Amino acid sequence: MLTNIFSLKPEELAVKMKEQFPAFRYRQVMHWLYNKLVFDPEQMTDLPAPVKEYLSKNFSFALPKIDVVQKADDETAKYRLKLEDNEVIEMVLIPYEKKRTLCVSSQVGCARACAFCATGKLGLKRNLEVHEIVGQILLASAICLPERLTNLVFMGMGEPLDNLDNVLASLKIIQAEDSLTFSPRRTTISTCGLPDKIRQIANSKVRTKLAVSLNSAIDDKRDILMPVNKLHPLSELKEALFYYLNRVNFRVTFEYIMIPEVNMGGEDIKALKKYVGDLSCKINFIPYNQVPDLPYRSPTEREIDEFLSRAQVLNQAITLRRSRGANICGACGQLAGT
Repeated sequence: MLTNIFSLKPEELAVKMKEQFPAFRYRQVMHWLYNKLVFDPEQMTDLPAPVKEYLSKNFSFALPKIDVVQKADDETAKYRLKLEDNEVIEMVLIPYEKKRTLCVSSQVGCARACAFCATGKLGLKRNLEVHEIVGQILLASAICLPERLTNLVFMGMGEPLDNLDNVLASLKIIQAEDSLTFSPRRTTISTCGLPDKIRQIANSKVRTKLAVSLNSAIDDKRDILMPVNKLHPLSELKEALFYYLNRVNFRVTFEYIMIPEVNMGGEDIKALKKYVGDLSCKINFIPYNQVPDLPYRSPTEREIDEFLSRAQVLNQAITLRRSRGANICGACGQLAGT
């Protein structure tokens, strides 16, 4: 099989091409791929025939194929992508004011089985390869033209930290100066909370923001909502977050999905205040998005207002984050490859 060119770090491609061609040919190819977003060597008009032939014979330029597109009332677009082995994933492109945010998938399915999440019902089929992750970002970048894709959130299908090596390799590619030069400040990896992998991010020298899907600061409740908590309880997660914060110049974001009759009581605010009190963080409160066949409901506006009023006792910055794309099942917890 040919090496997929989108799996190579720029310096790796540079070494390969410089064996046969002047250095400026490598720079031309990178400009076509990551600036002009042209993915077919035959369309790279300033390359001579020998370079085009070399590229075609030595590399695959395959990207995930857009299979189905659904557009929501709020202009959010969900793309079902077919991979080379016919597995499917979803990515979501979210335009809002001057931002264009891509919700990136990292796995086909997910093994973590969070009780409120549609992806978790699928189970894990496999990890995405580096070129399949980079491919989503390039497809979205091309869709956004002539505007630029501004933000990346690894909050699509899968637990990114269960595929961390490939996620970090993808970030190295897109953050590189010869590539998209994507800003670490505009990149967020979301996790259910895997302490060893959080430490790995902190030690990796790949700069990225970190979001933790918390959803309860009470172990017994979080055990039910998120089975990972039975393996790595809140105290263990917190130790890893201190480790991350001591090494990375970004505060942590906590994602807290509001589920009535589950985690929106006074005791939940009290536990949350105690848990986050000594952490450099902000908290995004997200109304639960209905998922078919799951026993939870979305909160009413009154329930949201009452909960946020109680949450004013928190010393950290808090935000109500309205999910977008809910009417096409493109919002948080709704991705299931449909």
